Amino acid sequence: MKRIAAAAAALVFLAAPLAGCAEGEKTVTLRVSSWEEYIDLGDWDETIDLESGDITGVNSMVDDFTEWFNSTHDYKVKVEYSTFGTNEDLYNRLSLGDKYDLVCPSDYMIMKLLAEDKLEKFSDEFLESGEHTQNVSPYIADIFESYGWTEYAACYMWGTSGFVYNPDLLVNDDDISSCGILLNHDYNRSVTIKDNVRDAYFAALSIINRDRLTAGLSSEQLSAYLNDTDSATIALAEDVLKSIKDNVYSFETDSGKADMVTGKVTANYQWSGDAVYILDEADADEVSLWYAVPEECSNLWFDGWVKLKDGIDGDVKRDEAAEAFVNFLAKSENAIRNMYYIGYTSAIATDTVFEYMDWNYGAETDDTLDYDLSYFFGDGCVLTADAENFDGENRGRQLFAQYPPANVIERSVVMLDFGDKLAEINRMWINVRCPDLKDVSPAVWGVIGAIAGASAIAVCLYIFRYRIFTARRPKKGYEKVTK
Repeated sequence: MKRIAAAAAALVFLAAPLAGCAEGEKTVTLRVSSWEEYIDLGDWDETIDLESGDITGVNSMVDDFTEWFNSTHDYKVKVEYSTFGTNEDLYNRLSLGDKYDLVCPSDYMIMKLLAEDKLEKFSDEFLESGEHTQNVSPYIADIFESYGWTEYAACYMWGTSGFVYNPDLLVNDDDISSCGILLNHDYNRSVTIKDNVRDAYFAALSIINRDRLTAGLSSEQLSAYLNDTDSATIALAEDVLKSIKDNVYSFETDSGKADMVTGKVTANYQWSGDAVYILDEADADEVSLWYAVPEECSNLWFDGWVKLKDGIDGDVKRDEAAEAFVNFLAKSENAIRNMYYIGYTSAIATDTVFEYMDWNYGAETDDTLDYDLSYFFGDGCVLTADAENFDGENRGRQLFAQYPPANVIERSVVMLDFGDKLAEINRMWINVRCPDLKDVSPAVWGVIGAIAGASAIAVCLYIFRYRIFTARRPKKGYEKVTK
């Protein structure tokens, strides 16, 4: 027995280096999931020619990461990149057992996953000297620190919510300054709103609390009103949303982009990143659209990369690859590529990114405006832009949508996770989105009755003809019985 034990120990000792070699040659599969169309897919037609160097998008960002990683590490990585449509879609996949190592949910879903202990901490090396830590805006870093997300989430994109609108179709210029436009009968069937409970609920609370929100409240007070999930508030929001449903053109998920460009609607409640995309598309069609942030408040949202415990599952190399992916996206040129491709605003705030802003939005006329971006990029970062791209403090074009001024930021609020109120708010949303039988008009009931009556007559005629036909047919076994 001693000889067997000694032999076994020797085999383990000899196998250890071999196992290490095998591990070194191993290809790690990194499973990444993010929003649809939320990363540079390459194949550009344009070159961003900055003084610091040209930036192009020939390959997809995922392919470039794979090539870079495999050339700088002692093992290979293969990225399985997939997408999801909503935060809830991602959460449902996780609940059904799908495995991902790295995902990019929004702020409230980060809170939910964190509360459920599903997130893996970033390493000390990542947090102390990683590319993302070095390049992220101090403004973003402070917000993540205040909510306790720093160790678990790395901000990717951020922005506000507001209205994309066509100024030529407004009845009154001031109408676009409030979420009240969603209830304004002057815009009956000509305004759209996002078809999800969180954005709709935020808009409803903005309408309900308009007088309070415009009275110069502190950020804490604004947050309290716009994150109110008291049952009485939920019921009031349901009534407001039902009224909104009766007035708007539609609750939409993605059709609002085309509806704005084609002129089908006057205004569309939209995320700032998609607003930039819509304005760009409209410019190509020589249609001038704008973006406005409501006077009441705006939803300040964040999407961030998080590592999942179930996916990483203690695998050191997979964990390293996940952090390398986040750091790769945080490189200045890659942050610019992603911003250029999708229209959203990166959390990265390097000198090169500011140079890109000047390349993209720098003044081309003599009528200029000093646009202060110090809160995001640091002291002294003031961009000279064309004054014609701004209309007061609450409205502007692409630059305004990508980087709202400090006064907008000061009255913007992060919408928190609904927590144990989620089920109640979801029931409210079902009540809003599903038809209420008592609200159906007599004319509609008449049509329904006529269809039901016609269907009943058709069924009766069919039965009548079937009975006559079967009565004339010999029954099964008839001849056999009569014989």
